[in-house]
Amino acid sequence: MSENKKYQPTESELEILQILWHYGPSTVKFINEKQNEDKEVGYTTTLKFMQIMAEKGMLDVNKESKQHIYTPTLDEDVTKGKLLDGFVKRTFSGSAMKLVMQALGNHKPSKEELQEIKNLIQNIENKSE
Repeated sequence: MSENKKYQPTESELEILQILWHYGPSTVKFINEKQNEDKEVGYTTTLKFMQIMAEKGMLDVNKESKQHIYTPTLDEDVTKGKLLDGFVKRTFSGSAMKLVMQALGNHKPSKEELQEIKNLIQNIENKSE
């Protein structure tokens, strides 16, 4: 499957994947409409990106109906994990702690977010015992 490849989606490809992961298999028209909620993207641009993504094996295309339906072949969690790992290695010398400290320093977490972070730490500590 495609997720075994060392290919990492570009920013534009990731934008399309995010929509597909959230809404499920979709047409180019639907994806383009969702993209246009944030910024103006031409239909033909979206179509071309999705065709290229299909050629790369990132999307499957069902051509049985008049409107082609695109489905992601990349697993969301696996893809995000690989992207995050690469980002942490390149930006924080591989240190997850430095990433978390930077994120918390740049963003004042709410009480609910702090509680979620505490719960996550507790779960990690419990697993390592």
